[in-house]
Amino acid sequence: MFRAVLFGAISLLLLACAAAAAVGGERRSYIVHMDVNKMPAPFVEHEGWYLSVLSSLPSATTAGEGAAPVHLYTYTHVMHGFSAVLTSRQLEELRGVDGHVAAFPETYGLLHTTHTPAFLGLMSGGSGVWPASKYGDGVIIGIVDTGVWPESESFSDAGMGPVPARWKGACEAGQAFKASMCNRKLIGARSFSKGLKQHGLTIAPDDYDSPRDYYGHGSHTSSTAAGADVSGASYFGYANGTATGIAPKARVAMYKAVFSSDTLESASTDVLAAMDQAIADGVDVMSLSLGFPETSYDTNVIAIGAFAAMQKGIFVACSAGNDGSDGYTIMNGAPWITTVGAASVDRDFTATVTLGSGATVQGKSVYPLSTPTASANLYYGYGDRSKQRCEPTSLRSKDVRGKYVFCSADPSTEIEEQMDEVQTNGGLGAIIASDMKQFLQPTEYTMPMVLVTQSDGAAIAKYATARPARGAPKASVQFGGTALGVKPAPTVSYFSARGPGQISPTILKPDVVAPGVDILAAWVPNKEVMELGKQKLFTKYALISGTSMSSPHVAGVVALLRSVHPDWSPTAIRSAMMTTAYVKDSASNVIVSMPSGSPGTPLDFGSGHVSPNEAMDPGLVYDVAADDYVNFLCALHYSSRQISTITGRRNPSCAGANLDLNYPSFMVILNRTNSATHTFKRVLTNVAAAPAQYSVSVTAPAGMKVTVSPTALSFSGKGSKQPFTVTVQVSQVKRNSYEYNYIGNYGFLSWNEVGGKHVVRSPIVSAFAQ
Repeated sequence: MFRAVLFGAISLLLLACAAAAAVGGERRSYIVHMDVNKMPAPFVEHEGWYLSVLSSLPSATTAGEGAAPVHLYTYTHVMHGFSAVLTSRQLEELRGVDGHVAAFPETYGLLHTTHTPAFLGLMSGGSGVWPASKYGDGVIIGIVDTGVWPESESFSDAGMGPVPARWKGACEAGQAFKASMCNRKLIGARSFSKGLKQHGLTIAPDDYDSPRDYYGHGSHTSSTAAGADVSGASYFGYANGTATGIAPKARVAMYKAVFSSDTLESASTDVLAAMDQAIADGVDVMSLSLGFPETSYDTNVIAIGAFAAMQKGIFVACSAGNDGSDGYTIMNGAPWITTVGAASVDRDFTATVTLGSGATVQGKSVYPLSTPTASANLYYGYGDRSKQRCEPTSLRSKDVRGKYVFCSADPSTEIEEQMDEVQTNGGLGAIIASDMKQFLQPTEYTMPMVLVTQSDGAAIAKYATARPARGAPKASVQFGGTALGVKPAPTVSYFSARGPGQISPTILKPDVVAPGVDILAAWVPNKEVMELGKQKLFTKYALISGTSMSSPHVAGVVALLRSVHPDWSPTAIRSAMMTTAYVKDSASNVIVSMPSGSPGTPLDFGSGHVSPNEAMDPGLVYDVAADDYVNFLCALHYSSRQISTITGRRNPSCAGANLDLNYPSFMVILNRTNSATHTFKRVLTNVAAAPAQYSVSVTAPAGMKVTVSPTALSFSGKGSKQPFTVTVQVSQVKRNSYEYNYIGNYGFLSWNEVGGKHVVRSPIVSAFAQ
């Protein structure tokens, strides 16, 4: 059994994905797929059949195992089947029942904007996707997460119209949560914890056995996607402004499937049940900022649930994971999922360090203090490498008490450890030189701290070690600055997981990147975010980073696009976002990949950074049908049983097995060679109102030859289709000295509208096999 991960905060990812021990000897929870066509005639409902099958299994006799199977959930939409607690003997008996298809053990999981609407170009006066979509009105976004804080102003329904008549969901009452707490904005809230409890885990005292959020993550992600306008929102003065979701008129439905427990685990049976219920309730978009280890798709509950959602026309966005920046770290890489990486925005939070010499140094901080601190002596352990780096147990209280402590860069020591060392010994505050790759979480701020670049750190070190003319070196700090227009932006965050995917590397992942660094959104007001001295601090809005934050940004964009184009399929919407995404930053250079600061590649940013206004009018789209994914699974050599588990289809045909999906990207995997040739077949669909002609253009690096046939396409009108082929020949892959973590090369193929504005761009990538 493995743990899944919610991708909101890096610190949570430090907990290892270790195997979880089964409770009660050999008793264990399983997800069971059944063939409903084998249901005996006397049964009318599937659940009655499942319960009958479970009651027929032999009771356990070994001491401590328990007597009978325990039914957890019946699944109707994500798959036909159920979950139950079984002994190994009961499992073997179940496998002999007519109608059994597959069973796999439960897995367990862990926890993985005032400015981003403007950064995404949504606030563009009376034009653009916001007014065109009526701000997402009528679209329902389902969030699978840690719950929701319904009293937050972000979930106010002021000015909202009636709940869509097609909505079938409910607002479940529970601990500290009344059914009346839902409204015309937060139209549904449910919780799923049976699997967690059967695993022997109890919900922690600080959590709620209800849809109420205990942690803040679910409130943050859901308000990012569709929060209402809230003026005067900030994190202790940082990022002050009007907080608003990407689709502020869309409706929110929360499905709580992640709970706080002694081990911070959550159960895959609960996550699958949440997805099943979201489909039944009638959501249009689903966002999951969590992930399970990249196992075979037929044992990954998110992949299974997302396939069922896709077949129902529901768009599924998932976070890419925070295990970057190496290749093959991507999670949620199934091709029917839109996988979202994290990027920075053009905003930073600043602090100014003033040295005793009068010189100033600009750094980063979100320490909640807007007034300057008094000038104090500055300590730097020059001459002792451990003291210079503020390594654990290196400092002495008599040296640093009541002083600002300057800590030089130490790649082997976490910022939190340096801060703890300074605070333990009575330091007034810490000024830490770093490579600046870290994002700053509020929980890191237990004392005044400023993060500076290594070059600025060198200036501070030079001042601190010079023989002063007027006594000991001194420093003071001014906190509370918010800087806009920071360049370059965006950059791919160092923590954002990179492609290719492990299970299907021939599909380029991530698909796109979106804002995921220092995102301000709703939080739980009763959870202490930090303690300054003896004062406990709480906040209604928090700055959080992670791919958890980027996935709901895309979910919100999809809600806007869905409102403008209700007839578009999920894959058409994804194609529109991918082919219109941009790859140049605010300085007109290729988007940078952190932490190296070198030009990124599609393995870092996918097709590019999402651009909502352009995605509204892409000209052409690459569409994919559910049957195409079945053929793809066949080409991956999945068995009929495995394909049936994923797709819900009985006896699927593999006559059309093909790895070449009609995807808006082209990927060549080099397996123990520097050369390869591959031909791709693609079909484009015109989604514009008028007939159009397009001509092809290709940019390719040395060692890559691209041939397209035909080189011009003519579309008779909306809905017309045209096929073409692309042959990619890779003759050499040359590593350049500036490229970090280099595993391939890339170019772009663009279809340019003749006499028109549309440009339909796709990346062409070669990468070495894992």
